[in-house]
Amino acid sequence: MAKTIFITGASRGFGQLWAAAFLEKGHQVVATARDLRSLDNLAKQYPDTLLPLQLDVNDRAADFAAIAQAKEHFGSIDVLINNAGYGLFGSIEETTEQQARAQMETNFFGLLWLTQAVLPVMREQGHGHIIQLSSVLGLVTVPVLGLYNASKFAVEGLSESLAHEVKSFGIHVTLVEPNQFSTDWASASATVTTPMPAYDGARAWLQQAVTEDGIGIPEATVPAILQLIDSENPPLRLLMGKQGHPWIRQVYEARFAEWDAWKETSLAAHGK
Repeated sequence: MAKTIFITGASRGFGQLWAAAFLEKGHQVVATARDLRSLDNLAKQYPDTLLPLQLDVNDRAADFAAIAQAKEHFGSIDVLINNAGYGLFGSIEETTEQQARAQMETNFFGLLWLTQAVLPVMREQGHGHIIQLSSVLGLVTVPVLGLYNASKFAVEGLSESLAHEVKSFGIHVTLVEPNQFSTDWASASATVTTPMPAYDGARAWLQQAVTEDGIGIPEATVPAILQLIDSENPPLRLLMGKQGHPWIRQVYEARFAEWDAWKETSLAAHGK
């Protein structure tokens, strides 16, 4: 059955790839981008089922207006995909206030504003699916991506709470958690701090940790995202790529080992 899907960050990467796949499957798509020229080819191919909207997700009023326009145009919004975001590369000490705030504005607050805007629409309909683009780095961390980690950890906490709040309204929430894919997330889309030599070792560690074998193929995610939007009982979390499962298991086993080692101290701190 055809659905109306609102997706942000559709100018490139996963956003454009998934928007094209939805349109090919016969869905109605509201695709947002800061530069509408990036959507010209899709607009020519699908003039009746694509509504391209210029949007800076950091603008809360514009987010609410875009959701209202999408609802008026297509009559409903079945799926919201908060895909807009970027990576900030640099150590925490190197990060300027402006860079830190900009990272959170786009990756967290933009997602929050659109989520708030779509909820009344989905509650009125009695159904909906909110898909938040998180990351494996919303569950585990690496050096020199601390602010990006922080933004995705925030998305994880927000979305898990949201899932409990809206379940009774017939609204599902899914966190999509990709590992690294060969999009321009780490290149053209990224912001980089001014490097301090003290953190060259941390940068080198990250560079060595990324291998060609570990970088996923973006097109391979299409069947997964199509399956997700068609699911009647979608998961709260969906990892994308082969790195996530073993890495997260290793990290969480180490966390439990540490918690267990300090268990007596933890229990004593309760006070009774």
